[in-house]
Amino acid sequence: MDIEIALNVTTAILFMGILGLLLSSMLVIANKKLWVFEDPRIDDLEGMLPATNCGACGSAGCRPFAEALISGEVTPAQCTVSNAEAIEDIADYLGVESGDVVKRVARLACAGGNHVARMRAQYKGLESCRAAAVVSGGPKSCTWGCIGLADCADVCDFEAITMDLNGLPIVDNAKCTACGDCVDICPKDLFSIQDAAHRLWVACKNLEHGDTAENDCEVACTACERCVKDSPEGLISIQDNLAVIDYNKISLASPIATERCPTGAIVWLDETLGVLKGQQAKRIVRKEALPI
Repeated sequence: MDIEIALNVTTAILFMGILGLLLSSMLVIANKKLWVFEDPRIDDLEGMLPATNCGACGSAGCRPFAEALISGEVTPAQCTVSNAEAIEDIADYLGVESGDVVKRVARLACAGGNHVARMRAQYKGLESCRAAAVVSGGPKSCTWGCIGLADCADVCDFEAITMDLNGLPIVDNAKCTACGDCVDICPKDLFSIQDAAHRLWVACKNLEHGDTAENDCEVACTACERCVKDSPEGLISIQDNLAVIDYNKISLASPIATERCPTGAIVWLDETLGVLKGQQAKRIVRKEALPI
């Protein structure tokens, strides 16, 4: 009996040994057959990138961007998070031109802070725009407008968005990388990524008509069409009671389009002076929030 047990054990050990040898041999063969060369420069480039994985460059993260740099599909300057020195270092490492990229930034289609936009209710709950929006569209009478609970500022990894005294997000163009996180988080779809060179901007997304819109928000677009009449043909049109700019014709734009806007909903974004409204826009001097 002891001899039989020993034989069985020996047979099992031999079987497992042969099976292990067979499997390991298969793995070695598969590794040689399936091995894919990876350029060692990818690791170096990934280390030179900011490791934010923000997606502003159009890639899913810094490593895919590094791979695209190696293949020549993108230029170093397309990493809008890296500073000029880092971009030049990457270009020198690869022996390529750094490239030119049009500066793009996030813009908010709303100017309705709590000092000009009326509140229909007092919201008490989770301090989040998305949570507040679930409750009948939010506490503002202008249900299309910014709720002002700073989801966009919270999600911005680059501290490019701050909230002003009237609960309205302010984008710092110098810090903005156009990553699009604020676009994704806003429950009202008020943010969009725009070329920084585009100076004419409609700071409203109202779809109500005339007096109704202005009763809810003093700086709402009322679809009066004055900007349309004062602009080159086709530059601005009225769609669903809102002025819409055709950015394919933006080269025709000038501050003239803002001059007769009665509410200041359409503005000119001056690189030095900031937001400029037209001469006939009502002047808002109120600082405190409107009562409910």
